[in-house]
Amino acid sequence: MTAGIVLEPRSVIMVCCDAAVQHKIESEAAVRQAAAAILERLVAFPTVSRDANEGLIRFRAGWLEAAGGRVRVLPGLAAGKANLLASFGPEGGGGIVLSGHSDVVPVEGQPWGSEPFALAARGEKLIGRGATDMKGFLACAMALAGRLEVGALTRPLHIAVSHDEEVGCVGVRSMLATLAKEEFAAQGAVIGEPTGMRVAVGHKGKIAGCICCRGEAAHSANPGLGCNAVYLAADMVVEVKALQEWLVAQGARDAAYEVPYSTVHVGMIEGGTALNIVPEYCDLAFEFRLIPGDAAEELLARLRAAGERLAGVERARGRRAAVEVVERNAYPGLATDVGSAFVGLVRGAGGGEDFKAGFGSEAGLFAEMVGMASVVCGPGSIDRAHKADEFILRGELEECDLFLDALVARGLT
Repeated sequence: MTAGIVLEPRSVIMVCCDAAVQHKIESEAAVRQAAAAILERLVAFPTVSRDANEGLIRFRAGWLEAAGGRVRVLPGLAAGKANLLASFGPEGGGGIVLSGHSDVVPVEGQPWGSEPFALAARGEKLIGRGATDMKGFLACAMALAGRLEVGALTRPLHIAVSHDEEVGCVGVRSMLATLAKEEFAAQGAVIGEPTGMRVAVGHKGKIAGCICCRGEAAHSANPGLGCNAVYLAADMVVEVKALQEWLVAQGARDAAYEVPYSTVHVGMIEGGTALNIVPEYCDLAFEFRLIPGDAAEELLARLRAAGERLAGVERARGRRAAVEVVERNAYPGLATDVGSAFVGLVRGAGGGEDFKAGFGSEAGLFAEMVGMASVVCGPGSIDRAHKADEFILRGELEECDLFLDALVARGLT
C-alpha cells in the first residue's frame, strides 16, 4: 500500500501528508482504496491511552482542513491530549456527527506476528493495533470527507475524534461539555465502534471503582492484635458474589442483551506489604455493567452497607477497620428509541439489524450531555479488538464507505 495518502474532494487528488508529493488519480476503484491507505497512516501513530495523541490529531486536523472542513482542535485533559471536531457544509443544526476515539489499548505481552504499529497486509486482512477498534472507522470518515461535494450539502456533516475512550470514556467529556455550552445541535451521532455495520441502539452503563479495605498492622506471630485487611477484602468478595446472584434472580432483565442482566465483578486485588505483617490495606477493583432499571446508587449502597457491617465487627473488638466503596469512573448506558427518525435514517443507509451491544461506548455520553439520538455502527468485529494481530478486512472498509456515502446522500443532501 502507499503510505501517507490524503484525498481531496471528487477531483480525486491524493496528497502525501507532508505535502511533498501529489498524485492525480482517475479511477473510482482508487477512491475506494483510500480508507486502507489512510488507515496505514493512523495505525502508525502509537496512541495507547497512557500516551499522547496530539500527533494523530495534528495529522487529521491538517487533512480535514485541506478537504474543506472547519476544524477545531479542543484541548484534552492532559498535556499532549486533544479532541477534534471538523464540520463540513452549512452552519447550524440538523446535521450528522460521525465520531470515534483515537486511543488504543497496549500491546505489551501479546504475541504479535508483525509490528503492531505498522499496518501489515495479509490477503484481505489489514493487521495493526487499532485497525478494528477503531481507526478503521476513523479512516473511512476521513476518506468520506475527501470525496465530499461540500457545496451540495444542505445540512452539516461533523467528524469528531476523542482521546482516552479505552480508559472509561474520559476524554470526550470535555469536548461534549464545550458543545453543550454552545448549544450544539445535530440530528444524531454515529459512534463507529466495530459492530459489523449492525446498528446498536443500546448498551449497558458502567461504574468502576475501589472497595478499599483498611485494617490494623500487627506482627504475624500474634495476628489477633491487628485487623487483617485481606480478610476484610475476602469477605467483601463474597458480598460482591452475593450481589451478582441477587441481580440474576431479582434485578432488571432485558432479553435483547447477550447477558440479559446487570453484572458486577472484582477484577483485581492488591494488598499487604510483607508475609510476616498482618496487612493493613487491601484494595479490590470492581465494576458494574448496568442495564436500565437497575439503580446504580442502590447497588453501591448495598456494598457500602456490607462493608460497614464487616468493619463494625472488627471495631467492636477494639481494632481499627474501615471499608470504603469509591467510584472512580462511570459512563451512562445507551437506550435510543428504535422508532426514531435517526435510527430509520441509519438503517436506510445500509446499517444492519438493530441490537444491543455488550460493550460500552461514548454514545451514551453524546445522548446524555448533548441530547442527540445516538447509535453505534462501524466496520469490523469487536471480537478482534484488544488482541494480538487485530485486523480489519478490506471489504469491511469498503462496506463502511458505501454506508457513509448513503448516509450523506439520504440525510444531508
